[in-house]
Amino acid sequence: MSENSHDQAHEDHTGPVKTPKQMLMLSVASFVIPIFIIIGLVFYVTSANQLAPGASDSERAVAQRIQKVGTVEIRDANRPPKAGEEVYKAQCSACHATGAAGAPKFGDAGAWAARIKTGFDTLVNSALKGKNAMGAQGGGDFSDLEIARAVAFMTTAAGGKFAEPAAPAPETAKK
Repeated sequence: MSENSHDQAHEDHTGPVKTPKQMLMLSVASFVIPIFIIIGLVFYVTSANQLAPGASDSERAVAQRIQKVGTVEIRDANRPPKAGEEVYKAQCSACHATGAAGAPKFGDAGAWAARIKTGFDTLVNSALKGKNAMGAQGGGDFSDLEIARAVAFMTTAAGGKFAEPAAPAPETAKK
């Protein structure tokens, strides 16, 4: 009877793993399943920040405003500066073609007359740093020289006599 009770007690203390194959499968599953859960959670969290393919312009604008600070933009320093008309069409025409936010319309001599009297340097400074409702144009897509060329182009169309600034001469290597 004592032998029988020993077998019964031993059987009560055994776990659900009966063979080495079951132990191996349990060990592998205990590592693989949590990894898949972590990958799924990371995907879920990061997918919330991505825009859907059909996202509206306002959603894109919000995403652009909250992007990380400190992006790096590499530009070709050797490219020739753009002409004033090209810069005007790309940057300035949005407001100056329609007169939006009180901007003097392109070619309107009356609206530009008082501004032209202040001088070319004052106009370029206002364009680069911003004035009234116009935001600063310096440091954007165009160089200061290109913005100055656009100012000369717009004032010439309104009766101003400012010459378009020339590109700086290339530096020669010193011997």
